[in-house]
Amino acid sequence: MNNLHYHETQVTTKDKSKKNLHKPCVVWLTGLSGSGKSTIANKLERKLFELGCQTHILDGDNVRMGLNRDLGFLPHERKENIRRIGEVANLFAESGTIVITAFISPYAADRGAAREACKHEFIEVFVDAPLQTCEDRDPKGLYKKARAGLINEFTGISAPYEVPGDDALTVDSSVMTADECAEVILEELVMFQMVGEKC
Repeated sequence: MNNLHYHETQVTTKDKSKKNLHKPCVVWLTGLSGSGKSTIANKLERKLFELGCQTHILDGDNVRMGLNRDLGFLPHERKENIRRIGEVANLFAESGTIVITAFISPYAADRGAAREACKHEFIEVFVDAPLQTCEDRDPKGLYKKARAGLINEFTGISAPYEVPGDDALTVDSSVMTADECAEVILEELVMFQMVGEKC
């Protein structure tokens, strides 16, 4: 590591932000499986895209099918999964992009590390839904498998989920539609002056 040197680029993040007409940031969606993270992420991206924003979604399943396919779900593997995502999210933000991530990211310390890795605005969003609601939805049939003992270290059943603190934005997907949740997040971005009426 002593022989590594960070290389500054001639085209800066500020330059890219001026071209995109909005600031970069990371919107980090966290919550139980089935809480609606991916659906909300897509709704939010659509809203931002229609405003002319430069966006990208990093979704848990997609990333595990490629970049993190060597990782399982043991605590140390979950930690490494989120560490890598935090670094990748920051790289996207450095390109002037509004990055939306959708990961269970069950451990508060790992989410904190992702925040520290981000050199731009980091907005943590807790997609809140009771465990029973997520089990009732069970879009992938994972809770059923976890209850049957077919999946080990499953968050909410055989592995913990640490609820974000008061500094996170909370959207309750058990009483709000995905579109309503995305609208609340968009309002937060406007408040932080990440975007305006026209990006």
